[in-house]
Amino acid sequence: MNLLLFEPRELSPDGDATVTGGRAAHLRDVLKVGPGAQVRVGVLDGAAGIGVVTSVDARAVELRCQFDAIVPPRPLVDLLLALPRPKVLRRLWAQLAALGVGRVILTNAERVERDYFDSHVLQEDGYRPLLIEGLQQARDTRMPAVSIHKRFKVLIEDDLDRLCPAGRRLVAHPGGDTAIGAALSGVVAGERVLLAIGPEGGWNDFELQLLDAHGFQRVGMGPRTLATTTACIALLTLVHDAIRSAERSTVKNVENMK
Repeated sequence: MNLLLFEPRELSPDGDATVTGGRAAHLRDVLKVGPGAQVRVGVLDGAAGIGVVTSVDARAVELRCQFDAIVPPRPLVDLLLALPRPKVLRRLWAQLAALGVGRVILTNAERVERDYFDSHVLQEDGYRPLLIEGLQQARDTRMPAVSIHKRFKVLIEDDLDRLCPAGRRLVAHPGGDTAIGAALSGVVAGERVLLAIGPEGGWNDFELQLLDAHGFQRVGMGPRTLATTTACIALLTLVHDAIRSAERSTVKNVENMK
């Protein structure tokens, strides 16, 4: 746990918080905190800061927290993901939050089993703790927004522009001719990127054509077909790296103009 996250309701107006259960055990038994110790803290969808431990006992740890004035921005990458098997999605939630996504859009596809939508891992009380776990690992406070769509065509034609109204759109597909870095070479600071990743069997021709028609550019990492977990981690890493490279290039160009 690299950041202790609080729901807003857990904090008093003065920034006092009482931690119990697993979080208290981690502070007490793993971090070995005592009165006066400082730990990184944050408020979900709010600011980060520092918490000073005021007391420790066998049941609880009490802290006095102070938070930064600036709330971290929402990650610039959104993910459109064909619903994977429930056990795969369970493993993915924390990884997605740790890598940094602003929104997770889960969708049906021809190669998605219909009973996947009945899984508890799609209910908020099933995935929210896993997202928080990933945020605490990455020291981020911004909870990804999650939406679930059982009708792929309706999502792309009717809902997507509302969910993701602007920015670049990429669809990953084995054998895609364009590398992610090349596809995002002209991205500007603050521009959002929506990345679509299909099921392990891949998008079918109709799905790809529909994505093409709604502004998605096909990208790839070569001919290999990857498992969903591997594809998500690798592709999101490449997208974030391309965005950072573009931002560094913009800063350098501005400095050269001075």
